[in-house]
This record gives sequence, structure tokens and C-alpha cells, in this order.
Amino acid sequence: MSLNLPPVLLWPLVAILGLALGSFVNVVIARLPAMLMLQWRAEAREALELPEEAPGSVLPRVNLATPRSSCPRCGEPIAWHDNIPLFGYLKRRGRCANCEKPISLRYPLVELAGGALAVAVVALYGPTLASLFVLGACLILLALAVIDLRTQLLPDVLTLPLLWLGLLYQVLFQPLLLQSAVIGAVAGYLVLWSFYWLFKLITGKEGMGYGDFKLLAALGAWTGWEMLPLLLILSAGVGAVVGILSQLALPRLRGMPMPFGPFLAMAGWIALLFGAPLMAVYQAILLS
Repeated sequence: MSLNLPPVLLWPLVAILGLALGSFVNVVIARLPAMLMLQWRAEAREALELPEEAPGSVLPRVNLATPRSSCPRCGEPIAWHDNIPLFGYLKRRGRCANCEKPISLRYPLVELAGGALAVAVVALYGPTLASLFVLGACLILLALAVIDLRTQLLPDVLTLPLLWLGLLYQVLFQPLLLQSAVIGAVAGYLVLWSFYWLFKLITGKEGMGYGDFKLLAALGAWTGWEMLPLLLILSAGVGAVVGILSQLALPRLRGMPMPFGPFLAMAGWIALLFGAPLMAVYQAILLS
């Protein structure tokens, strides 16, 4: 199934859709960690058989739909016309209409990333149902990368659906690659799980979290086991370069843990968008 529209309509529509989806990714980035914290707090109190919290100490409930978007500094709700992806930020010059305090550049950057990913996916996969699956995977990776960067969490509520979505994609669009995808999911988890325990046995420290295992398993489901070495090379290489440069530029970061999820997400985007030509170059190097 393909959407047949003239380019003059297709590309603006794709870009607007990507910006809107990027805006929703911002909501997920901002609210999902808070939602998980509330859930874990309630489960911990129940497990410890603690009394209910006093009304004044209960944190306000939050989900992806409510409450309305508001300024992260003063809490004032954002008007609908100031909440238009990218344009609302530009209109207010990156400042809250109420308190005039600057709003994080993260919001327009994530929206721009959503628009860029949408255009890239449709350019490479065409305006098809398959491209919607791939765009969904790219946007989940975007949310995971920023959440991990901010909180050092890779929530199961995102990594596990990404894995199942990858297997469903193979069933629907590439059934001959389903076996490779299943092996890729298993091998992706086991590779980082093995690195984790080897590093811990040698150093006595934890080098990464279980969320990283699940994220590589999800990428293995999307790309197949053949792509796993390239994914690891890309993510480890970019991570090493960024880590060295950031510590040289900001000495206070030395010794601080660095999340691996954003680099896995970057490798995942590269593999999803340019996997075939990259694999051809990679195999040519190996066979040369």
C-alpha cells in the first residue's frame, strides 16, 4: 500500500507529520520517567506494606494526555498557538509567554529530529505502510536516546514494544528474514549481557544497564543478526569519540557514568536508514 501524492503535497505533509510526532516524543521524554517513578513508588509502598501517603505529600498524577502542556519553570499552561511544533518556539523566541524564562532548546531540536527522520524514512522507503513502521522505530529510538541521556533509564515500556514491532515488521514485509531477526534479538541481548558480566568480574563494577541489553535485542530484531557487529562498532566508536571529546572539553565529567543508549540509538538510525549499503561496504572490507 502506497500513498500517491504529488511531491509538492507529499513532502510538506511528511515534514509536518514528523514535526507533530516529534512534539509527541517530547511529551513522552518529559512525562514517562515521572510516570514510572510514581508507579515504582506506589509498588514499593505496597510491597513494604507502608500506610497511604498523606494527601499533601502525594505527587500529582501525570500521564501522556493530562495535564496540559505547561512551562517547565512557572507551570503556566501553554496556549495552543504557542504549542505548535517548532513555530510556537520560534514565535516566542524560546521563552515562556508568562514568566519570560528561556525554554530548553531540547524541545525544538527533538521536533526537528522528528521532521528530519520522517522525511528521510519516506525518501528511502517511499510513502508506504512499511515506512510508518520504520518511522515508528526511529521515533522510539529518539525518545529512548533523550530519556537515557537525561535519566540513565531505558524503560521497558519502550524497548520491549520496539522489539516486538521489529519482529512484526519482518513478518509483514520481510518474512524471509524473520529467522535472522529472531536470532538477532537473542544474540543482541546475549552479547551485551556477556560483556556486562565479563566487565563486572574483571573490575567489580557495572559497565552498563539491562536496558542496553534489551535495546540491542530490539535492534537485532529490526536488522537481523548479520548487522549486530556493525551496530556494536558504530555505537562503541561514536561513544568513545564523544566520551573523549566531552571529557577534554568538560573536565568535570571525568569519571562520571556515560549512558550507552544514545549511541545504540544512533547506530540503530544508521542501520535502519542506510543498512544495505553499509553492510555492502562492511562485507567488502572483511573480504578484502
